[in-house]
Amino acid sequence: MIVVGGGVIGMSTALTLAERGRRVRLWSRDPVDRTTSAVAGALWWPYRIDPVERVGPWSLRSLRRYEEWARRPDETGVRMVEGVHARTRLADLGGWASEVAGLRDSARGLAARLPLLDMPVHLRWLWDVAERAGVVLETRTVASLDEALVAAPVVVNCTGLGARELVPDPSVRPVRGQLVVVRNPGVRHWYTAADEGAATTTYFFPQPGGLILGGTAQEDDWSLEPDPAVAAAIVRRCAAVRPEIAGARVLGHRVGLRPARPAVRIEREVTGEGRVLVHNYGHGGAGVTVAWGCAREAAELVEGPAGPDA
Repeated sequence: MIVVGGGVIGMSTALTLAERGRRVRLWSRDPVDRTTSAVAGALWWPYRIDPVERVGPWSLRSLRRYEEWARRPDETGVRMVEGVHARTRLADLGGWASEVAGLRDSARGLAARLPLLDMPVHLRWLWDVAERAGVVLETRTVASLDEALVAAPVVVNCTGLGARELVPDPSVRPVRGQLVVVRNPGVRHWYTAADEGAATTTYFFPQPGGLILGGTAQEDDWSLEPDPAVAAAIVRRCAAVRPEIAGARVLGHRVGLRPARPAVRIEREVTGEGRVLVHNYGHGGAGVTVAWGCAREAAELVEGPAGPDA
């Protein structure tokens, strides 16, 4: 079988299928450290993603994996870090929040100890794990999902923003995220102030390679070039929370396009030739958060009664 897409959604899906005994080839246009996932912040938290009733279970399944991996942070790139979601209260969250240990209201907002992932390290480690599980990585750009369906009886589409053209699905749209990386002036805890639907957000995440400052959520913006004015505004907003950030040396800039959709699509199709196509895309800015729950659901669709062996 073939999984198309090498970001965190494709990687988690391929590994989940391999753990279930499937022979998996992973087609990725880019090396893992050049995917959109590599640019992510990446704090575990359900953010700008629907359908709401399914996001909680998906997120919790991922959380359990990250909690386990956080016991080996140097190896996995996953750490449990304290922080605050400003302007958020426990009563505003769904039922899933009762299963997240340590969430508590504070004067500054919702305090929490959550997984924070160093994505370049995590993705490299995840690929090593997948390779040991038998997943075969093939660097390949596809113009159509039919290319994969000709090559394998089961295909899982984890192409993110690429699904807009490959499916095609015009409801998939980019939400541009710009970040600034600065030398950490001593910030140990993360902070977010992000309103659903807002084009600008304020957050900072302490990572081993620097303090990640954000951010933006610019809908239908395809530009991958950092905007100096946007970067300066990001630094100002973060410095308003922690003044020492204002003088921190800038180490770099990152831009990524989140693959947004009105709702995540996890769906099974059977072609006229009896081949199975499972879709798993449209996760927006919460791919890291829901990856393992969505991977499990996609794997279960692969194993449906009408699906051929791969």
